[in-house]
Amino acid sequence: QVHLVESGGGLVQPGGSLRLSCAASERTVNKYAMAWFRQTPGKEREFVALISWSGRSTDYADSVKGRFTISRDNAKNTLYLQMNTLKPEDTAVYYCAVDTLDYGLGSPVRGEYDYWGQGTQVTVSS
Repeated sequence: QVHLVESGGGLVQPGGSLRLSCAASERTVNKYAMAWFRQTPGKEREFVALISWSGRSTDYADSVKGRFTISRDNAKNTLYLQMNTLKPEDTAVYYCAVDTLDYGLGSPVRGEYDYWGQGTQVTVSS
C-alpha cells in the first residue's frame, strides 16, 4: 500500500508561483512513473504533467507547457510541481498519482494510476 501526501497549495495572485510537493510512504514508488492531475467542481479530473521513474522523460498538458515543471527526488521519495505564471484558470485541487501497474514512462490517462493523494487546493485570485 502506497500513501501519497500533497502539500504546498494555497492562495496566490495571478502571475505568481507555487511549488507543490508529494511525499510517498514507500521507496518503491521510485521504480514507477508519477503524475499530477487537477480537478475543479463539476469537471473531470484532468492531466497536468507526468514524469518517468528516472526523471528523464516528462510530458505536460498544453495548458501548462512552459509554465509548470514536474520533477522528482527519488532519494527523498518526493514528487514536485513548480508552477509559475499562474492564471485564475489554474485554480483547482491538485492530486499526485503513481502508476505501479507497469514500468512504463507514464501516461496522461487517469485510469492508468492506481494510487492517489488526498489533494491540495490551489487558488489563483487577486
